[in-house]
Amino acid sequence: MIRVMLAEDLYILRRALASLLALESDLDVVAEVESGHDILPTARRLKPDVAVLDIDLPGVDGITAAAALHEELPECRVLILTSLGKPGTLRRALEARVCGFLPKDAEPARLTAAIRAVAEGQRVVDPQLALSALDGGHETPLTPRETEVLELAAKGEGAKQIATRLFLSVGTVRNYLTSSVNKLGARNRVDAIRIARESGWM
Repeated sequence: MIRVMLAEDLYILRRALASLLALESDLDVVAEVESGHDILPTARRLKPDVAVLDIDLPGVDGITAAAALHEELPECRVLILTSLGKPGTLRRALEARVCGFLPKDAEPARLTAAIRAVAEGQRVVDPQLALSALDGGHETPLTPRETEVLELAAKGEGAKQIATRLFLSVGTVRNYLTSSVNKLGARNRVDAIRIARESGWM
Protein backbone atom coordinates (compact mmCIF):
# COMPACT_ATOMS: atom_id res chain seq x y z
CA MET A 1 0.00 0.00 0.00
CA ILE A 2 1.35 3.42 -1.01
CA ARG A 3 0.73 6.05 1.65
CA VAL A 4 -0.09 9.42 0.07
CA MET A 5 -0.26 12.95 1.49
CA LEU A 6 -2.14 15.64 -0.44
CA ALA A 7 -1.38 19.36 -0.16
CA GLU A 8 -3.86 21.59 -1.99
CA ASP A 9 -5.40 24.82 -0.71
CA LEU A 10 -8.63 24.59 -2.73
CA TYR A 11 -10.99 22.43 -0.68
CA ILE A 12 -13.08 21.12 -3.58
CA LEU A 13 -10.02 20.12 -5.59
CA ARG A 14 -8.34 18.54 -2.56
CA ARG A 15 -11.43 16.46 -1.78
CA ALA A 16 -11.81 15.47 -5.44
CA LEU A 17 -8.20 14.27 -5.53
CA ALA A 18 -8.65 12.33 -2.29
CA SER A 19 -11.83 10.70 -3.60
CA LEU A 20 -10.12 9.82 -6.87
CA LEU A 21 -7.15 8.19 -5.13
CA ALA A 22 -9.46 6.33 -2.73
CA LEU A 23 -10.76 4.34 -5.72
CA GLU A 24 -7.31 2.78 -6.18
CA SER A 25 -6.78 -0.38 -4.14
CA ASP A 26 -3.04 0.24 -3.66
CA LEU A 27 -3.22 3.94 -2.70
CA ASP A 28 -4.08 5.19 0.80
CA VAL A 29 -4.52 8.94 1.41
CA VAL A 30 -3.19 9.32 4.94
CA ALA A 31 -3.29 13.13 5.11
CA GLU A 32 -4.77 16.21 3.46
CA VAL A 33 -3.34 19.67 4.18
CA GLU A 34 -4.24 23.09 2.80
CA SER A 35 -1.16 25.13 3.75
CA GLY A 36 2.49 24.75 2.90
CA HIS A 37 3.33 25.30 6.58
CA ASP A 38 1.56 22.03 7.46
CA ILE A 39 3.44 19.78 5.02
CA LEU A 40 6.61 19.01 6.98
CA PRO A 41 4.99 18.56 10.44
CA THR A 42 2.33 16.29 8.93
CA ALA A 43 4.89 14.26 7.00
CA ARG A 44 7.03 13.87 10.12
CA ARG A 45 4.04 12.47 11.98
CA LEU A 46 2.52 10.20 9.31
CA LYS A 47 5.53 9.21 7.18
CA PRO A 48 3.84 9.14 3.74
CA ASP A 49 5.55 7.39 0.83
CA VAL A 50 4.50 10.08 -1.66
CA ALA A 51 3.57 13.73 -1.12
CA VAL A 52 1.41 15.20 -3.90
CA LEU A 53 1.89 18.96 -3.59
CA ASP A 54 0.27 21.89 -5.33
CA ILE A 55 3.04 24.25 -6.40
CA ASP A 56 1.21 27.43 -5.37
CA LEU A 57 0.31 26.97 -1.69
CA PRO A 58 -0.24 29.64 0.95
CA GLY A 59 2.54 30.04 3.48
CA VAL A 60 5.22 27.87 1.89
CA ASP A 61 5.11 27.03 -1.82
CA GLY A 62 5.24 23.42 -2.99
CA ILE A 63 8.82 23.51 -4.26
CA THR A 64 10.18 25.01 -1.04
CA ALA A 65 8.25 22.38 0.92
CA ALA A 66 9.61 19.66 -1.39
CA ALA A 67 13.18 20.74 -0.66
CA ALA A 68 12.49 20.63 3.09
CA LEU A 69 10.95 17.16 2.76
CA HIS A 70 13.96 15.87 0.85
CA GLU A 71 16.28 17.28 3.48
CA GLU A 72 14.46 15.79 6.46
CA LEU A 73 12.48 12.84 5.05
CA PRO A 74 14.24 11.73 1.85
CA GLU A 75 12.22 8.51 1.79
CA CYS A 76 9.09 10.60 1.09
CA ARG A 77 8.96 11.15 -2.67
CA VAL A 78 7.38 14.35 -4.00
CA LEU A 79 5.07 14.79 -6.97
CA ILE A 80 4.30 18.42 -7.87
CA LEU A 81 1.02 19.42 -9.50
CA THR A 82 1.14 22.75 -11.28
CA SER A 83 -0.81 25.07 -13.52
CA LEU A 84 2.36 27.15 -13.93
CA GLY A 85 4.34 26.47 -17.08
CA LYS A 86 6.76 29.31 -16.46
CA PRO A 87 10.43 28.88 -17.33
CA GLY A 88 12.53 28.11 -14.30
CA THR A 89 9.75 26.36 -12.38
CA LEU A 90 10.74 22.88 -13.55
CA ARG A 91 14.41 23.63 -12.93
CA ARG A 92 13.64 24.76 -9.37
CA ALA A 93 11.57 21.60 -8.83
CA LEU A 94 14.38 19.34 -10.03
CA GLU A 95 16.88 21.20 -7.85
CA ALA A 96 14.55 20.52 -4.89
CA ARG A 97 14.79 16.78 -5.76
CA VAL A 98 11.16 16.56 -6.84
CA CYS A 99 10.48 13.17 -8.44
CA GLY A 100 7.36 14.04 -10.42
CA PHE A 101 6.04 17.14 -12.17
CA LEU A 102 2.55 17.06 -13.71
CA PRO A 103 -0.03 19.64 -14.81
CA LYS A 104 -3.13 19.96 -12.67
CA ASP A 105 -5.32 19.02 -15.61
CA ALA A 106 -3.60 15.65 -16.10
CA GLU A 107 -5.93 12.71 -16.64
CA PRO A 108 -6.66 10.71 -13.46
CA ALA A 109 -4.98 7.59 -14.86
CA ARG A 110 -1.77 9.59 -15.50
CA LEU A 111 -1.80 10.92 -11.95
CA THR A 112 -2.25 7.52 -10.32
CA ALA A 113 0.40 5.99 -12.60
CA ALA A 114 2.78 8.85 -11.73
CA ILE A 115 2.24 8.30 -7.98
CA ARG A 116 3.09 4.61 -8.38
CA ALA A 117 6.16 5.38 -10.50
CA VAL A 118 7.41 8.02 -8.05
CA ALA A 119 6.87 5.62 -5.13
CA GLU A 120 9.14 3.13 -6.93
CA GLY A 121 11.89 5.72 -7.25
CA GLN A 122 11.26 6.72 -10.85
CA ARG A 123 11.11 10.29 -12.13
CA VAL A 124 8.00 11.46 -14.01
CA VAL A 125 7.98 14.78 -15.87
CA ASP A 126 5.15 15.87 -18.16
CA PRO A 127 6.59 16.32 -21.69
CA GLN A 128 4.66 19.55 -22.36
CA LEU A 129 5.90 21.14 -19.14
CA ALA A 130 9.44 20.05 -19.98
CA LEU A 131 9.15 21.59 -23.47
CA SER A 132 7.77 24.85 -22.14
CA ALA A 133 10.66 25.00 -19.67
CA LEU A 134 13.15 24.51 -22.52
CA ASP A 135 11.39 26.95 -24.85
CA GLY A 136 10.97 29.57 -22.16
CA GLY A 137 14.61 30.23 -21.48
CA HIS A 138 14.30 33.95 -22.16
CA GLU A 139 16.54 36.36 -20.32
CA THR A 140 15.57 38.24 -17.22
CA PRO A 141 14.22 41.77 -17.69
CA LEU A 142 15.90 42.74 -14.40
CA THR A 143 19.30 44.37 -14.13
CA PRO A 144 21.91 42.65 -11.92
CA ARG A 145 21.38 45.31 -9.25
CA GLU A 146 17.58 44.91 -9.32
CA THR A 147 18.03 41.15 -8.97
CA GLU A 148 20.43 41.61 -6.06
CA VAL A 149 18.01 43.93 -4.24
CA LEU A 150 15.07 41.58 -4.89
CA GLU A 151 17.05 38.59 -3.59
CA LEU A 152 17.80 40.42 -0.35
CA ALA A 153 14.15 41.43 -0.04
CA ALA A 154 13.23 37.75 -0.52
CA LYS A 155 15.37 36.93 2.52
CA GLY A 156 13.24 39.30 4.59
CA GLU A 157 15.55 42.30 4.64
CA GLY A 158 13.93 45.73 4.68
CA ALA A 159 14.90 48.74 2.57
CA LYS A 160 17.19 50.13 5.30
CA GLN A 161 19.03 46.83 5.75
CA ILE A 162 19.45 46.41 1.99
CA ALA A 163 20.69 49.98 1.64
CA THR A 164 23.30 49.46 4.37
CA ARG A 165 24.47 46.16 2.90
CA LEU A 166 24.79 47.48 -0.66
CA PHE A 167 25.99 50.99 0.25
CA LEU A 168 22.95 52.61 -1.37
CA SER A 169 20.43 55.16 -0.18
CA VAL A 170 17.07 53.90 1.06
CA GLY A 171 15.40 55.82 -1.76
CA THR A 172 17.54 54.07 -4.37
CA VAL A 173 16.67 50.67 -2.91
CA ARG A 174 12.96 51.54 -3.06
CA ASN A 175 13.39 52.66 -6.67
CA TYR A 176 15.00 49.31 -7.55
CA LEU A 177 12.16 47.42 -5.88
CA THR A 178 9.53 49.52 -7.65
CA SER A 179 11.19 49.06 -11.04
CA SER A 180 11.39 45.29 -10.44
CA VAL A 181 7.67 45.15 -9.66
CA ASN A 182 6.87 47.16 -12.79
CA LYS A 183 9.15 45.19 -15.11
CA LEU A 184 7.72 41.86 -13.97
CA GLY A 185 4.12 43.04 -14.13
CA ALA A 186 3.74 42.08 -10.48
CA ARG A 187 1.13 43.27 -8.00
CA ASN A 188 3.69 43.99 -5.29
CA ARG A 189 7.15 43.07 -4.02
CA VAL A 190 6.11 39.59 -2.84
CA ASP A 191 4.53 38.86 -6.20
CA ALA A 192 7.68 40.09 -7.97
CA ILE A 193 9.80 37.71 -5.89
CA ARG A 194 7.47 34.82 -6.77
CA ILE A 195 7.57 35.61 -10.51
CA ALA A 196 11.36 35.97 -10.53
CA ARG A 197 11.82 32.67 -8.69
CA GLU A 198 9.38 30.75 -10.89
CA SER A 199 11.08 32.14 -13.97
CA GLY A 200 14.49 31.05 -12.73
CA TRP A 201 15.78 34.62 -12.61
CA MET A 202 16.86 34.51 -8.96
